[in-house]
Amino acid sequence: MKKTPDPIDRHVGSRVRMQRILMKMSQEKLGEALGLTFQQVQKYEKGLNRIGASRLQQISKTLNVPPSFFFDGAPTLGVTEANGFAEGSSSQYIVDFLSTAEGLHLNRAFARIKDPKVRKRVLELVSALAESDAEATEG
Repeated sequence: MKKTPDPIDRHVGSRVRMQRILMKMSQEKLGEALGLTFQQVQKYEKGLNRIGASRLQQISKTLNVPPSFFFDGAPTLGVTEANGFAEGSSSQYIVDFLSTAEGLHLNRAFARIKDPKVRKRVLELVSALAESDAEATEG
């Protein structure tokens, strides 16, 4: 039977990946800084292997973020919000997207646009494209 990663381990791993990519650091370089192979870093990032407290401290120093960074937006099990819905599904989608190369690239490029009017037009364009794509797949 194949073991599935714990949602918290996946979340922490995705935050490690996101910060590593933001810093333009390869898995190999992070591994070297931690005394690990890039394969071990891969397993951490996918949540296949848990990251212990001392290793998380090492990673946080290497990636220049506090250890709490890795738990920001983490899914909570059994906790409901005032509206009765469990937290996590939409925020996890955002974290998952920002953990991809495309998400980070889009985010970086968008952040470089200084003119608020241009940013608004880009947002409108992306929204229109998404709506058009959704209609095309429905019909």
